[in-house]
Amino acid sequence: MNRRSWIALSVSTLGFTACGRQIKARQPVSYQFDHGRTALLRGGLAYAPKNAPLAVKRAIQAGNRLQDKPYKWGGGHAVLDDVGFDCSGAVSYVLRHAGLLNGQMPSSGFFSYGDRGPGKWITIYVRRGHVFMTVAGLRLDTGWGSNRSGPRWLTKTRPGAGHVLRHPPGY
Repeated sequence: MNRRSWIALSVSTLGFTACGRQIKARQPVSYQFDHGRTALLRGGLAYAPKNAPLAVKRAIQAGNRLQDKPYKWGGGHAVLDDVGFDCSGAVSYVLRHAGLLNGQMPSSGFFSYGDRGPGKWITIYVRRGHVFMTVAGLRLDTGWGSNRSGPRWLTKTRPGAGHVLRHPPGY
């Protein structure tokens, strides 16, 4: 088996598919606490594993600051520290405060952000019109369908199929 076939097999086994130059999720996005590897959610706030890199801890702190913010179309774009955030504004906010993004992006910009595939610590899930992320295994999302309450840490499983996977280099 050559290297390319081995990589394709490995990616497929993990629940991802390679589509052209992109890697897409095939499985739902679900959370399962694993001590030392995933963030802990308690009282609506996330706590990073002690061994997480500093950028991951900063991303979790930034996500915690968004927990009481409402959903706002265009929120987090014209005003970086806004009163409300949409999906891409929230993801941009977290990555910016983690030192992993300059400025902000609309959801479509995340199709080419960072590196392809899932990250070890941070994974961006993007599809046409929506983006969300996992940080240390915990999902930060503004919801889907008609449930747009604003950026929240969520443990409930959500569909992942069709989302392109990206991650900050090294994370």
